[in-house]
Amino acid sequence: MVPTTSSVITLDINGEKHTLPVDHRTTLLDALRERLDLTGTKKGCDQGQCGACTVLLDGRRSVACLQLAVAAEGREITTIEGVADGERLHPVQQAFLELDGFQCGYCTPGQICSAIGMLGEHAAGWPSAVTEDVRPEAGPPALTAEEIRERLSGNLCRCAAYVSIVDAVARAAGARPDGKHVHPATGAEEAVA
Repeated sequence: MVPTTSSVITLDINGEKHTLPVDHRTTLLDALRERLDLTGTKKGCDQGQCGACTVLLDGRRSVACLQLAVAAEGREITTIEGVADGERLHPVQQAFLELDGFQCGYCTPGQICSAIGMLGEHAAGWPSAVTEDVRPEAGPPALTAEEIRERLSGNLCRCAAYVSIVDAVARAAGARPDGKHVHPATGAEEAVA
């Protein structure tokens, strides 16, 4: 019997089910962009080194160029097209706009998805390589610029908008439902740009 090299899969993307036949070697990135026309997720290096294709799988960050589409079946996939709540931007998206966390915009979808996943990891108490006190009882470390830079180090920006990206992520980390912002390290209210 000849083994099959393709399957019909159903992907749950941004809350919608998409059924499509795929070759088993098709990456999630190529399925999103080439098969489903979800082109917000960008193809950068296609080797998992730049972060331009970052999406969320079950709320955790994943580079879609290294994830096979067949392995994503049954998981909740969120792309940049699905992070907003209707017309209301996600706090990370809003902060990127307010603080110019983008230049050409090519890396921005991956930066935003990675930042959303990173903020979840931080809230859950996951340490980074620069976290000084990694004991669970210490709780999440202050989300300093150094912490943000380390936690987002897998996402490259070829325009070098890093200062604005770090500021935007810090702003989003301190976002409150009332629209005010609190600096995550100091607890001080910040003016909204």
